[in-house]
Amino acid sequence: MNKTKLWTKDFVIVSSVNFLLTLVFYLLIVIIGVYAVNEYNASTSQAGLVTGIFIVGTLIGRLFIGRSIDTIGRKKTLFIGLILFILTTTLYFIDLGIQFLIITRFLHGIALGVASTAAGTIVADIIPNRRKGEGIGYYSMSATLATAIGPFIGLYMSQYTSIQLIFSLCLALGITNLFIAFFVHVPTLEETAITTEIKGFKLSQFIEPKAVPISLITLAIAFCYSSVLSYINFYAIEIDLVSAASFFFLVYSIAVLISRPFTGRLMDVKGANYVMYPAFILFTAGMLLLGSAHNSITLLLSGALIGFGFGNMQSCTQAVAVKLTPSHRMGLATSTFFIFLDAGLGFGPYLLGFLIPFISYSTLYIILGFVVLATSGLFFLLHGKKERAVINAF
Repeated sequence: MNKTKLWTKDFVIVSSVNFLLTLVFYLLIVIIGVYAVNEYNASTSQAGLVTGIFIVGTLIGRLFIGRSIDTIGRKKTLFIGLILFILTTTLYFIDLGIQFLIITRFLHGIALGVASTAAGTIVADIIPNRRKGEGIGYYSMSATLATAIGPFIGLYMSQYTSIQLIFSLCLALGITNLFIAFFVHVPTLEETAITTEIKGFKLSQFIEPKAVPISLITLAIAFCYSSVLSYINFYAIEIDLVSAASFFFLVYSIAVLISRPFTGRLMDVKGANYVMYPAFILFTAGMLLLGSAHNSITLLLSGALIGFGFGNMQSCTQAVAVKLTPSHRMGLATSTFFIFLDAGLGFGPYLLGFLIPFISYSTLYIILGFVVLATSGLFFLLHGKKERAVINAF
């Protein structure tokens, strides 16, 4: 068997599972806030909570499954997550008010956290060590495709179909995902590696310390990106660019798809710094342009810049988290990375929702653009200077 082969059957299957999970997530996240406002007269902060509580649930799901995934079994954990994902999707059909919708979103998020952490751990083990950056970059592209197709389907269907039909599509995608997962083969983990991790009760059972510094960077940039994810629809209505906004994530994803194969290989050869610093600049420029958008061209161009920036930063930081961690703690490293990512994406919409009554969406995006730029300095302190020191040593 070729140990450097990347595009195996199992790699494609797990990437497909990740694609469908992320597709449902992004399909719902761009419409659920507006649905809460129209259906339940929710306030802006409540709409942000309905949007963000899903990701908080995802965070909790990852937090508790990360320490148990290798004890339960990686494939079994994946099946548990996918079955829970299907069951919680059915709750959307029950109309019991805004509180029940919030609970549904929370439980649905937990299910996604379990399933996606299992998928991320499995794929990290499948990818050859020499091609980790490239492999995770390609794997992340499955999610990138979903960030384009999901919002496009969600915004399009919300204009021409009922919310019940959208929920039905999400349920069908969940069932399809469970069927696909049956065909994946998961490498077994050595017994000794598992047993050494389950003794006692320590924070290191839930969080991988070596992955925390790079995950803090992920938290900061995800917090900024959450404003785009959750409020782009409201912003588009405000500036009368709803039609163009439906293509925003499509342009974002095209930018990522074009650049990520190159950036993944660049990271493996040169290191994360060669990807991250240009990405910080591009992400900043995209946020500033979005905040000053007054026509379709500037709005979509901002989507491309954010794709080149945040889209590549996300896969790069995930690859760093995995590379810094021993193979038997890969599940915890993956879980840790996504916990911080989910914290930024989940709490962001709710916290930023309190600012919206006092500042415009335009001002919000400009402020967050400078936050992204400031985060580049934090990256230098937590990881960048260490990586540069290692490279200079050689």
